[in-house]
Amino acid sequence: MELLVGIAVVAAIVAVPAFVLWRVMRGRRDLGTSPAERATFETLHTASLAGPPLRAGLTADGAERASRHLRRLLGSPALAITDGERLLVYDGEGEHHAEEAFEHARATLQDGRTQVLSVSCDLLECPVRQAVVVPLTTDDRVVGALAAYGQHASAGLVRAAQEVAGWVDSQLELAELDRSRTLLMEAEVRALRAQISPHFIYNSLTTIASFVRTDPERARELLLEFADFTRYSFRRHGEFTTLAEELRSIDRYLILERARFGDQLQVTLRIAPEVLPVAVPFLCLQPLVENAVRHGLESKDGVGRIAIMAEDAGAECRISVEDDGLGMDPDRLRRILAGEIAPAGGVGLANVDERLRQVYGDEYGLVVETGRGAGTKVNVRLPKYHPGVSAR
Repeated sequence: MELLVGIAVVAAIVAVPAFVLWRVMRGRRDLGTSPAERATFETLHTASLAGPPLRAGLTADGAERASRHLRRLLGSPALAITDGERLLVYDGEGEHHAEEAFEHARATLQDGRTQVLSVSCDLLECPVRQAVVVPLTTDDRVVGALAAYGQHASAGLVRAAQEVAGWVDSQLELAELDRSRTLLMEAEVRALRAQISPHFIYNSLTTIASFVRTDPERARELLLEFADFTRYSFRRHGEFTTLAEELRSIDRYLILERARFGDQLQVTLRIAPEVLPVAVPFLCLQPLVENAVRHGLESKDGVGRIAIMAEDAGAECRISVEDDGLGMDPDRLRRILAGEIAPAGGVGLANVDERLRQVYGDEYGLVVETGRGAGTKVNVRLPKYHPGVSAR
């Protein structure tokens, strides 16, 4: 009965973070010392230990690190976890049954039903006589199986195995969400590259070609800047970079644009050295600068000015990209950021805004000040430190 109470608690705390459980465990002396209370807190603590390894998905390493804690939740002498193709781990007594474990799971993997099996063994002292095999599922797909072994397949063990398997399913679902988020961010970076590249590459190469005969050395320098810029923009590793690297790439971009616009483009940079090491999402600022050049200044008569500023604001880094160009209708901008309309020839303000919100939360989206004929100022706030954000 105590086992079932513990398992029911596990099912009810699927989404509770491990650090919360740890804090609960620290205070358990103040919350009572009855057997039921101790069983509850022990179950919470054990679940908190089993959860993190499974957040990487159904892998051999994760299953091995979680298996001891899962077996403790079940109170069974042995436990096995498989994916759809092989045994990932066998933990506990009766290790000579490990080679049979995947075969025990085969029927459950095929039909997704809980199975109760008899396990033959010639060793009298072996505690493995029966197995309860339950499916592990993600998005209604059977992705593996969990087998609890013991002397008897009681109704309590069957129910407990199903509850634990359900809890494991929730961890695997969270792992899928993490992977989906990573894939989405990678797709958004690819979309930004696709938006930035054709227009910029064409103009840059045209500008470089114009210097080939008149100023070969200048053409060579610009070609090297272009190579460094594209190498950074099309790199394949890392979702994040440092503000210093992002600004270095922006500087190369502006060198190429100044070669095209000449004295018509004037740029002011004011960067606090303290914020240069801050980790930022890859390609989160360069699109803002390109947007200022293309939509703020390209169609403007006379000199166009861009100011890029980054300042230290305690726990945050505050960045702004401002131009004195044509500006934009505020209602149209709102609809672009909301994804209601796509900007003609846009460079991805909505894309950058969405990425910032996904990484840091809604309070860290873009704040844009603009109006027709009034120029545009894009403000970005970034926390200096944020869980899961680091430049690698």
